[in-house]
Amino acid sequence: MRMQTLPIFLTFLLMGVADAMGPMSDAVKNQYQLSNVVATLLSFFVFIAFAVFSVPGGLLASRIGKKKLLLLGLGLNVLALLVPSVTAPGFGVLLACIFVLGIGTTFLQVAGNPIMRDVSAEGNYSRNLSFAQGIKGIGSTASTYLVTAFASIALFKGMGWRGSFPLFFILMAVAFVAVALLKVHETKVDKPPGLGGSLALLDQPVFFFAVLGIFLYVGAEASMGRFLFPSMKDIGMDENTASKFGPALFFLLLTIGRLLGGVVLMVMSPRTCFRLSAALGLLGGLALMTGSRPLAVAGVFAAGLGFANIWPMLFSITVEEKPERANELSGLMCMAISGGALVPLLMGKLVDLGFKSMSFVVPAACFVYLLLLSLKGKTAARPASVPTATNA
Repeated sequence: MRMQTLPIFLTFLLMGVADAMGPMSDAVKNQYQLSNVVATLLSFFVFIAFAVFSVPGGLLASRIGKKKLLLLGLGLNVLALLVPSVTAPGFGVLLACIFVLGIGTTFLQVAGNPIMRDVSAEGNYSRNLSFAQGIKGIGSTASTYLVTAFASIALFKGMGWRGSFPLFFILMAVAFVAVALLKVHETKVDKPPGLGGSLALLDQPVFFFAVLGIFLYVGAEASMGRFLFPSMKDIGMDENTASKFGPALFFLLLTIGRLLGGVVLMVMSPRTCFRLSAALGLLGGLALMTGSRPLAVAGVFAAGLGFANIWPMLFSITVEEKPERANELSGLMCMAISGGALVPLLMGKLVDLGFKSMSFVVPAACFVYLLLLSLKGKTAARPASVPTATNA
C-alpha cells in the first residue's frame, strides 16, 4: 500500500460520521422534546445536501481540483463539528451544523472516489477503491457505536449525545492536515458532468428507474439507521441491548457485507447478486414488522447483509447501459442519495401515529421495488471492476 493512499483512506473512514446522525436522533428527540418527524430532520439535512450539492460539487472539482474539494469538505466538517463540541446549541443551530456536515460529506464523496485513482499505484485502483468502501463502512459502524459509548464515559457523560463530537472534530482536523500535505498529480477529465446533461438522462426509463431505485435504497437504509434503536426498545430491550442489536449491528453487517461483496462478485454476476441482496433485504424488513424479538434480531441480520451491496450492483448494471456517460450517471446516483432525507420522514410519521414495528413496511416496500427492478433484464457477465459508493 502506498503512503499516499493513507490520507484518502482516513477521509473515507470519516465519511461514515454522517451516518451517526440517524441513530443520534432518538437522544436529540428526548433532549429537545421533539416528535419523531422533527427529530428525523437530523438525517434529513445530511441527505438533502446530496440532492443539492452533488452535481455542483463535481463541477467545482473540475475547476479547483479534487484535492481542494476534499479540503473544502473536510474544512466544512471541522466547522460543523466544532460548535456542538464546545456548546449545547439550540435545535435550529444544530440543524444548521448538520446541514454543513452534509455539504462537507457530499464533497468528500464526490472527490474521494476519483482521487483514489490519482494516489494508487498502477493496477491497484479497483482494489483500493473497494477497500476504501469497506473502510467507510467501518467508519459508519464506529461512529454509531461511539455516539452511545461516549455518553457513558465519565469525562463526556455531562455532554450526553454530544460526547462523541470532540473526537469527530479532532479526527476531521487531522485528516485536513494529512490531505493538505499530500502531493497529488491529478488526472484531468475531458468533459466534467453537467446538471443539464445529467438530468436529460432521466428521460430514458432504464436510467430513471435505476435512479429511483437508489433513491429508495438510501431512504430504506437511513430509515433503518434512524428507527432500529427505538424499535428495539419498543419490543422490550433495554438501551444497551437495543443499541447492540439495532443500528450498531446493522452497520457492522453492512460493513461485513461490503467487504464480502468483492469476493462474491468473483463467482457471481452483478444482477444475480442484486436479486439475492434485494430478496434478503426484503425478508429483513418483513421480519422487523412482526414485533417479535427473535424475528427482529434475525431481521437485522438479513437486512444488514441484504442492504450491503445494493448500491454497487445497481450502479454497475446501470453504467453498463451507457458507459460513455458514467460521470453523469454517477452524479445522478449521488443526487438520489437524497432519498435518505425524505423516506425516513414517512416512516417517522407512521411511528408518530402509533404503528411502531409495522412502520418497517416503509423499508420493506422500498425493497419490493428493488426486487422487481432486479428481475428486469438478463443476468450479465461480471465486470472487471465496479466503482462503489454510499450512504448512506
